[in-house]
This record gives sequence, C-alpha cells and structure tokens, in this order.
Amino acid sequence: MDKQVIIVGLNHRSAPIAVRESVAFDGTEMRRGLRELRAAAAAVEESVILSTCNRVEVVAAAADAESAGRELREFLAEHRDREADEPLEQHLYEYRGPDAARHLFRVASSLDSMVVGEPQILGQLKEAYRVARESGTVGTVLHRLFHRCFFVAKRVRTETAIASRAVSISSVAVDLAKRIFDRFDDKTVMLIGAGKMGRLMALHLQRHGVKSLMVTNRTFEGAVDLASHIHGSPIRFEDFPQYLKLADLVIGCAGAPAVLVDAPMVEKVLRERKQQAMFFIDIGDRRNFDPRINGIDNVYLYNIDDLKAVAEENLQERSAEAEKAEQIVQEEVESFDRWLRSLERAPTIAALHHKFEQIRCRELEKSLSGALRELSDRERQALDRMTSAMIKKMLHGPISRLKAGRQDDEDLLYVAALRRLFDLDPKE
Repeated sequence: MDKQVIIVGLNHRSAPIAVRESVAFDGTEMRRGLRELRAAAAAVEESVILSTCNRVEVVAAAADAESAGRELREFLAEHRDREADEPLEQHLYEYRGPDAARHLFRVASSLDSMVVGEPQILGQLKEAYRVARESGTVGTVLHRLFHRCFFVAKRVRTETAIASRAVSISSVAVDLAKRIFDRFDDKTVMLIGAGKMGRLMALHLQRHGVKSLMVTNRTFEGAVDLASHIHGSPIRFEDFPQYLKLADLVIGCAGAPAVLVDAPMVEKVLRERKQQAMFFIDIGDRRNFDPRINGIDNVYLYNIDDLKAVAEENLQERSAEAEKAEQIVQEEVESFDRWLRSLERAPTIAALHHKFEQIRCRELEKSLSGALRELSDRERQALDRMTSAMIKKMLHGPISRLKAGRQDDEDLLYVAALRRLFDLDPKE
C-alpha cells in the first residue's frame, strides 16, 4: 500500500479551551509524545505533533490510513489529562490524503486561524517540524509536506494582502481590552509570561497607550529583559500575587501546566483593592487563570474563546484576500498530490529500468562472447553506449507517462498493466 497523509486533532472551532488544554503538549511532552507514538502506533510511519493555544493536531503518514487514524485517536485519548471529564471523541476531526494536505496548507497560511492573517502559526509549525525531525519521526512524505506548507504560507503572504495589517492573538486581545477601557494611560497592566506572546502583547499595549506595565515570568531574567525593552517593571514570579492589587488588567500568556491565579487569590486581592473592578484576559496555551474567578463580583475574565467575536470581524475585513489565498492553497494541494503519486510510481519506474538493463546486459554479454567476440575494446564500448541509448529511448515514453500520471482509474490501469506485462512484481 502507498503512504498517505493523515491528520487527527481538534481546534478552536471543534472544541472549547477546556478540552483543547486537556490534550495540549508543551515542549518536553512533545518529544516524549513522539517517542510514545512511535512505540505504540504500529501503523503510523511518520509523525509531527502541533500544539498551540488554538489547536492540537497529529500529522502523520501511513500506508494503512484506517489503522493509523484509529491509533492517533487512541494516542490523544491516552495522553489526555486524567481529570478531564468531557468526552474527547466528539471534538476530534480527521483528514486524509489531499484533504489533509489542504488542511495543513490552510493552517500554515493562517486561513484556519482564529485570527486570519496572523503570522505566529507559521513559527509554531516550523518548531513542531524541527522537534519531530530531531526526534527522528519525519520521513520522505512529511519532510516534503512541511517544506511545501512553508512555501505555501510564503506564497499567500506575498501574493495576497491577507497580512497587510499586522494581526495576532495578542493584537486581538488588546482590541478586546480597548473595548473594556475607554483609555489606557491611567491603567496598570500586569503581564504574566515574557515569551514570544508576552513580548508581542507588551508592544501592542504600549502602542495603545499603556504607561504602567508590570512583567512577571518564571525566570526573573526573562521578566527583566522584557521590562527593560518596554520601560516596564519586572516582578519576581514568587512575588507577583502581592502586586496583583495594583493591576486593573491582568493578562496571562505563560506556558504554565497549571493554573497560576485561583479564585481565593483574587478574592483576597479584591478586598485589598476595596472591590475595585479587575479584568483578566487569558491567552495561555493552557489556561493561566481559574475559570471560577469569573463568578466573583467585580471581576471579569475573558479567555481565548472570547476573542472569537473580535477575530471574526477581522475575518470579514479580509474575506476577499482569503478567497485568493484559498486558490493558492488549492493549486499547491494539486501539486503536492502529483508529487505523492509520482512517489507511488517510483518503485514501478525503478523496476522497469532494472528489468530492461538486465536484459540488455545479458544479451550484450552473450553476443560479445559469441559472434561478436572479435570486436576491439573501442567497438565494444560503442556497442555498449548504443544499446544503453536504445533502452533509454524505448523507456522514455512509458516513464514520462508514469511521472505525469493523474491518479485516475485509467492511470492506475497503466501502472498495473506495465507491472503485469513486464513481470515486475516479485514472485511469491
């Protein structure tokens, strides 16, 4: 059987954040997950795990797509947080063949993102591919597929205006904050997390007038580094709860495996603030804030799913460019499919070459040791070149036809006929 691409996963459309975060992988878990998948899933021949705040997907290549799809679902269920109680299966989707390539190309081009046009997903895809490559789980098919999806993303960004205005989850979160506050210059913001998302968030906040910004991070050096760039105040991670009372807006974008701010902590902070309202925006891959704090009076919590309404307005603005991008994706899906089919034909082409070369060499040797044994070395070499050229010319037509195949029924018939007519299949 020939390999095909399979994707099993869930995203911001198919599952709420509580379900997404229950199957999320951080950097260390991703390497371990790839090892476990390789050990447990016999049908999965190649694999890459993509895990972001909006999606968790396993991209695989396998000859037995049916078995591989089932193994990928079992793998995600096995990896899932044991405390999660909502059924996972109903939130999972599965793509195969050209549909899988189309999905990955749309993801890379941000057409499947909550914020269409955002550039972060491409970096996340490259990182997922790098981890898988270093873990030894990428082969011929996924290597080609990922490099192609990077190329598609570049085409979409250069040939359409889909990214003409910088957008990201961070910028959408700041747009949401602008709807909460009429002005930013008299507000104090605490940023939890100083990674890439935190840096983008800090820049957007400053651009919109925030003057007082506290930054905390698990590594204090990270907080100091970011704070120095934005003239903010670094806070040691273990001390941030006591500074919460100063914050009107708290934004969580840390890649933490557990909740960082719980309801009792917020109740205590509110008493210290004399019940002055606080707003929390949570855009962590896994939620940084306890969902129960939204039930506390004078506290307003928004998570990444609440950004959808703002993001959909963004999509409407870009719908015309998105249509152009979809056309590019379709062209590239067809191109990748042609390549994959040519890969499927490679064994037939190689077998055909080998068969003809065997015949040529055998007959040449028979002639040169019989009727043509008196030929000089120069004449023997000329004869060798002539017969070799004859074989190439004879095979040129059939092989060109194979490489340009359309994968329809007629084309598959040609492949089967060639293998049978020239006895190319190994004897059982």
